[in-house]
Amino acid sequence: MTRRTALVRRPGPRLADGLVTHLEKTPIDLDLAMQQWDAYAACLRSAGWETVEVPAADDCPDAVFIEDAVVVAGDVAVLTNPGAAQRKPEVAAVEGVVRDLGYRVVRIEEPGTLDGGDVLKVGDTAYVGLGGRTNGAGIQQLATHLGSVGMRTQAVTVERALHLKSAVTALPDGTVIGWDPVVDWPGAFPAYEGMPEEGGAHVVLLDDATLLMAASAPRTAELLRGRGHEVVTVDISEFEKLEGCVTCLSVRCRG
Repeated sequence: MTRRTALVRRPGPRLADGLVTHLEKTPIDLDLAMQQWDAYAACLRSAGWETVEVPAADDCPDAVFIEDAVVVAGDVAVLTNPGAAQRKPEVAAVEGVVRDLGYRVVRIEEPGTLDGGDVLKVGDTAYVGLGGRTNGAGIQQLATHLGSVGMRTQAVTVERALHLKSAVTALPDGTVIGWDPVVDWPGAFPAYEGMPEEGGAHVVLLDDATLLMAASAPRTAELLRGRGHEVVTVDISEFEKLEGCVTCLSVRCRG
């Protein structure tokens, strides 16, 4: 099975119509968003990841946030059932891509809802945000699917952020980092540490030593560099206006 592969999806022409839940709507510069997306994908490639583009879904404003459409673990790809009705069509085109990569495809079925941005995998545990987009039935189905590849699932309350991974992500050693004002339940994690900026809650593990972060969190980047991490930053300001972060823009297939 292909590994070190990142699924990505280009922003569509309706990006500015994307949903926002916890932010005020602000204008989106589509040309700048395209430049930022290109730079993000180039950053993944420069770190040794092969980028695979999922077919565009131009009628779906939020489709660029590909992480919400599929959860991968072991040899399984779980096609999600997004909690927002207008995002459900985003999932269809993902199936063929993950099948071509060799994944065993399963799916979240009604009445379950699940957004991939609510799933934080740390070691053999998947922490799953229970909130506005992901419900209990979706978490139960995910637990069954991930159990088949040896992962346990733990639900975590999410009320102050769009998704669990809008509030927290994890460092290579398993420490969960977040921005305290939007973390509902820090005690859910064996090791948790608050970061000084909202954007500092979001890291993509490019490898065991290298973190990808948004340029909007310079203090956090310096803090983590001081602890021995190599940190690469990208400007994703147009996607942050839509409650997006560095994790949302790709699905990393490791192995």
